[in-house]
Amino acid sequence: MPTVLFIFGWRLFFYANENSEPIHIHALKGDMECKYWILVDEVEIREEFSFNMSPNAKREIKKIIYQNFDLIIDSWNNFFNKQHDSNS
Repeated sequence: MPTVLFIFGWRLFFYANENSEPIHIHALKGDMECKYWILVDEVEIREEFSFNMSPNAKREIKKIIYQNFDLIIDSWNNFFNKQHDSNS
């Protein structure tokens, strides 16, 4: 479970076995959890699911994802490219 970022109590991460899916990020804070698709070409995000999240928490995590958009993409690409290279 590579962690991309810890910020304001949020842990942003992805699972190491998810490289068959499009780029996305999971986030956890307390008992709240969500997953957002990262739409690279559109510079946009789309909620896949959320659990136990208030409207305020959704606004907060969206802002964090947008502010770290490039970091998330780079982390995803770096991790899965290295994983792919080590399996070759």
